[in-house]
Amino acid sequence: MKRILPLLLLLSVLPVIGQNSTPAFKNGEWLKFRIHYGILNASYATMHLTSKTLEGVPVYHVVGQGKTTGFASIFFKVDDTYESYFGRGNGRPYKFIRKIDEGGYTKDMQIEFDYDTRKAVLKDHKNGTQQDFKIHDQVQDLISASYFLRNNYNLDEFVEGQSIDLDMLFDDDGMFRFQLKYLGKEILRTKFGKVECLKFRPLVQSGRVFKEKESLTLWVSNDLNKIPIRIKADLAVGSLKADLEAYNGLRNQFKIIMN
Repeated sequence: MKRILPLLLLLSVLPVIGQNSTPAFKNGEWLKFRIHYGILNASYATMHLTSKTLEGVPVYHVVGQGKTTGFASIFFKVDDTYESYFGRGNGRPYKFIRKIDEGGYTKDMQIEFDYDTRKAVLKDHKNGTQQDFKIHDQVQDLISASYFLRNNYNLDEFVEGQSIDLDMLFDDDGMFRFQLKYLGKEILRTKFGKVECLKFRPLVQSGRVFKEKESLTLWVSNDLNKIPIRIKADLAVGSLKADLEAYNGLRNQFKIIMN
């Protein structure tokens, strides 16, 4: 169950193929997910977006939180918080915060992005260390990536099997390439009704958490919001499923197919 919330934060990543004329989100958007680990209702995760100003720059502030609940918390307690401040106009991340406690595995770090010097400074508050990383104008953090790419795509140009790469920085391991493959469309039955979704397969590192390189599958709504609907993962031990449980403040109409 370790690293559950990061998977959810990547749910809404979409290929950058063109500029979307209609914004995919707005101030106040709130999403809640129910996470199942095997037969257990393991935890809930939320993502909340608000408008703020950071050192004179108009930004969106997103807070992602995940916690285990009930019976599952007895065996493995998770209490994670991720935050991102990114530009309202350009989508660039300016600050990223990661505070996690996953069964005693803890991290408390912050990344500040400076595009004038093309440098990101990562401060590890737990260990009292600091690292510098070279960056470019298109780098994203774990959270800002999902919102940036939700606003930049052209579905008419998608073809099944097409993949994209994206540079991300969110940990002391440095920059890494995230690859995502488009698998087509699929209609899912949800608690809200039938929802037409776009299906994707992120290519992840096998061994430590996942069974295989292609063990993760995700679905996002095929409407102007592009919100996460479902994620499934085959883990090294067991399997995980997360479903959209509740939402509020969507920018566009949530398209539901009525029976």
